[in-house]
Amino acid sequence: MADNKVTDIDNLHTKNGNFICGVVEGFYGRPWTTEQRKDLFQKLKKWGMDSYLYAPKDDYKHRAYWRELYTVEEAEHLTGLISSAVEHGITFYYALSPGLDITYSSAKEVAALKRKLEQVSRFGCTAFALLFDDIEPEMSEADKEVFQSFAHAQVSVSNEVFQHLGQPRFMLCPTQYCAARATPNVQNSEYLNTLGAKLAPEIDIMWTGPKVISRILTVESIEEITDVLRRPPVIWDNIHANDYDQKRVFLGPYSGRSPDLIPKLRGVLTNPNCEYGANFVAIHTLAQWSRCNVDGKRDPSINDTVSADIKLETETEDGGVGEDVPSTLSPNMYHPRQALRNAINEWLPEFFRPRVVWGPIAKPQQVVAAAVPIPIIPSVNTCMSLTTTTTSCSSATLPLINSNQLQALAEVCSSVTAINESLLQPVSGAVMNSLISETKVVCNDVVPPTGEPMDCNSTPNGSPAHATKSSEDTPMSDSATVSPVPSSVNMQVDSSCSNTMIVESTNYSTIDKCEKALTHEDLALLCDLFYLPFEHGGQGIQLLQEFNWLKSNAHLVTQANKKGKESPTEPEVTEWFERATRLEEISKAVNLLFQHLTFVPNRELLYDLYPYMWDMRGVISLLNSYIKWLANGQFPQMVASFTLGSYTCMRYSPSFPRHKRFSKGWKETFMSGEQEPWVFRGGLTADLQVLANILRMIVVDGVAAHLRLRALWSEGVVVLRKA
Repeated sequence: MADNKVTDIDNLHTKNGNFICGVVEGFYGRPWTTEQRKDLFQKLKKWGMDSYLYAPKDDYKHRAYWRELYTVEEAEHLTGLISSAVEHGITFYYALSPGLDITYSSAKEVAALKRKLEQVSRFGCTAFALLFDDIEPEMSEADKEVFQSFAHAQVSVSNEVFQHLGQPRFMLCPTQYCAARATPNVQNSEYLNTLGAKLAPEIDIMWTGPKVISRILTVESIEEITDVLRRPPVIWDNIHANDYDQKRVFLGPYSGRSPDLIPKLRGVLTNPNCEYGANFVAIHTLAQWSRCNVDGKRDPSINDTVSADIKLETETEDGGVGEDVPSTLSPNMYHPRQALRNAINEWLPEFFRPRVVWGPIAKPQQVVAAAVPIPIIPSVNTCMSLTTTTTSCSSATLPLINSNQLQALAEVCSSVTAINESLLQPVSGAVMNSLISETKVVCNDVVPPTGEPMDCNSTPNGSPAHATKSSEDTPMSDSATVSPVPSSVNMQVDSSCSNTMIVESTNYSTIDKCEKALTHEDLALLCDLFYLPFEHGGQGIQLLQEFNWLKSNAHLVTQANKKGKESPTEPEVTEWFERATRLEEISKAVNLLFQHLTFVPNRELLYDLYPYMWDMRGVISLLNSYIKWLANGQFPQMVASFTLGSYTCMRYSPSFPRHKRFSKGWKETFMSGEQEPWVFRGGLTADLQVLANILRMIVVDGVAAHLRLRALWSEGVVVLRKA
């Protein structure tokens, strides 16, 4: 099989029409540190990529306080970053997001914008960007008197700044940055057509595709936007972005984009996970993808439609561990699963690099207890936030739940044992500064650090008000935030009370140290459990399928137990126990992965991934324990209709239109990918937790579960569909 392994090579894209390929740090939440960015530059060079766009939404002088000039201390760090990028052959794009409060017609405002970018140019920066995403598409009254439209206002300022800086490399992110936001559509959008006609042709325009987070990018859609913008777009790719969901991190390969797109694009910048250490696979596989079809040619005898293939989590029917990689693969071809294997091979050594951690990653939303009663609470998409602080809220009224009934599940699924209403409330905004330390991000309530700006000119009066309180990150010991290594959970049936679930623990300290090393197989499982926004990995799909089959056919075991041990064992019963064993093996593999991850020397990586694995491991252990319980014939007959295979339970968000929940064609709508991924929060963990919640009601509530599920069905929270 051909190996697409990325090696330390000269930049390939300068040989391919100067194709831009790299990373945009453009998410909401805690920015990366200076040290992490310098590490990124090394990796980008090694993997043949060429660009980095500085645009962290909550680094306060990028967006909320865009008028503020940098202090001497900040300037030193930013200059060091730019110099490091240049040293590694990486183009450092410095971006500002002034759209929240800029008055486009104000000469003073435009002068402040120029002065800020001039300051950064003196640090050695030669490439810039203006971002007008995630803002209200309305002009002030003053702007309406000067400009014909919102697009004309942005074009005027962008062109003026571009010329003032001497026509450097320049990008613009429009307010209508995807097809879903184009009004009325891409072809007839006055805004996009104005950009295409009036914006300086040397300025590159960014585009996310059909959606904010696009499942697939097609050649046809790129050709359409290229015609409107009169230039090929730079893709701002959110396929691995996770700032909109507390429960998800994306470790799957770059997928859903055929290499046929490369000759039709100006470039691709991936906006990945908030957690820097979790982005190895995302960036590495993008690098592999970008090297395919580098000369705009391909072997027509090879069918590589798999390069653009992406499966929804319900599309795999054989229960396998993922699609097969072709036995022969041309060097110019791309296959996501092969790219993932290559990335894992190079990612594994990273876990054994001793590194300390300086603080927890701060995502923009609030953590909700793992055992949240259904319905799953929808959240505001942070990619669509119109404020400087991203919050989480609910548009639905939660039904009353007995907290005692949730306790057993909560203890297993999460370290959070009670649901605090304050967790659901918006949090006061904290602006962050990543440019005053190599390894720290300083969090201020609403204040920039004290210090004189590099320029003697006064800061514009339009800047937001400041306070004075700040706090710094401190090095974290293993006991600071990470919970103690939780015990392996197994479930047995106590002979004295056949309907009682007993949890027993396993002592990890008795395991030999040689068995604690993380393996390639561990990382393959990790990536499958946290794959992509629209797709579970192969082993994740297998987990769901095995449990669903076992749950649906549990009556076979109950009937066999009634017949007695003397009766011959039916083939179906034998199959049930064989598949229960497979589920047990998956649960053990997840426990082993969790244990191996706990002992890695790279504590920074551990802290990035640990919260996700904690939740995943807990819920899988619970489901496996439930299957063990069923294996002993403990089946709640009063709610048999919900577990005998007559119905399939499906999770829905209350925000999904009621008329589409049960009407003809709802399945096609769901499967089409028309919904953004934040509509169905939580990924595989949430899918499993919904099953756990339902099982908790079946086991603990008895008859009440029957009524509760009926109530949820009537509310449209779950679908009970005839099998």
